Amino acid sequence: MTTAFDPIVLGGKPLTSRIAMAPMTRSRAYGPGAEPTELMAEYYAQRAGAGLIVTEGIQPSPVGQGYPDTPGLHTAGQVAAWRTVTDAVHREGGVIFAQLMHTGRIGHPSLLPEGLVPVAPSAVAAKGRVYTHEGPKDFVTPRELSEAEIRRTIADFADAARGAVEAGFDGVEIHGANGYLVHQFLAPETNLRSDAWGGTVEGRIRFAVEVVTAVAEAIGGHRVGLRISPGNRYNDIVEDQPGEVYEALLAELAGLDLAYLHLMEGPDRDLTPQLRKVWSGTFVLNPFTHPEVTGPDALKLVEDGAADMVAYGALFLANPDLPARLAAGGPFNTPDPSTFYGGDHRGYTDYPTLTA
Repeated sequence: MTTAFDPIVLGGKPLTSRIAMAPMTRSRAYGPGAEPTELMAEYYAQRAGAGLIVTEGIQPSPVGQGYPDTPGLHTAGQVAAWRTVTDAVHREGGVIFAQLMHTGRIGHPSLLPEGLVPVAPSAVAAKGRVYTHEGPKDFVTPRELSEAEIRRTIADFADAARGAVEAGFDGVEIHGANGYLVHQFLAPETNLRSDAWGGTVEGRIRFAVEVVTAVAEAIGGHRVGLRISPGNRYNDIVEDQPGEVYEALLAELAGLDLAYLHLMEGPDRDLTPQLRKVWSGTFVLNPFTHPEVTGPDALKLVEDGAADMVAYGALFLANPDLPARLAAGGPFNTPDPSTFYGGDHRGYTDYPTLTA
């Protein structure tokens, strides 16, 4: 029987276990130019015992930033700063992928360089507010991307992926979940286009397909993962019947030999085995456990064959040695939500290990 503690080869890269650290926004890129810091290098190196680390979302372009103090991968300085992080993880024997996240309509002009506004497939504002350095602000109506701008955005993802490889990352994960730009193209309520980038199922999946294809062509499909969250209503997304769209998307991507598919499961858990059946490659599952954090019971998903790998979020945030704690049956540190976003080392690099 295969267990979560068994090794696996991911895109040609051997991993020590099937336990992944899920991407989590931490908003601590206080360096100049949205560059990662030494503290961030320490944070990721502490968690190098994961079979795979997927970083917090990294914007592939200035207009892709949706939250304060999130890091980028679109300047030479950012690439050089990320090398400090990847070197630290590799010294500890870890494997780390960069998550490329363009937030699209989720954000605010005050978070962007002067003159830029959030963009999206269509000019549909999200309900809700976003935190900025000046406090919470209502989401604005985004500017609809032109055909040329869509092409430029796809190229931005590919350029950021090349930068990630230059920075020493073992690969990249395209963020197609949680109501951000790729997800906005997939969802019918946010993509009202009638051109080739919307309208039909084929049109709505086109942006995701072309982004993943461009990135795979830039750095090799074996270095590329994709994260999706069908039916996830986060960030005011509506997908009442997502099965058809996501089955079509996975079918289009089948020939790229990607490193993995990362499913952030929603309340409709019946869709998970359906997509697992469609996807022939490595299947990483971040299971739906709301309102609880994902716990030790999720390890059974690998044993049962529901997933090839299982991803942990908040529990990995609070337990830098999570695989060792899972193997020992605990105990587990409790995550402190008040320190999730922004701040200093507290609630970031000061969680104790079993041997501390």
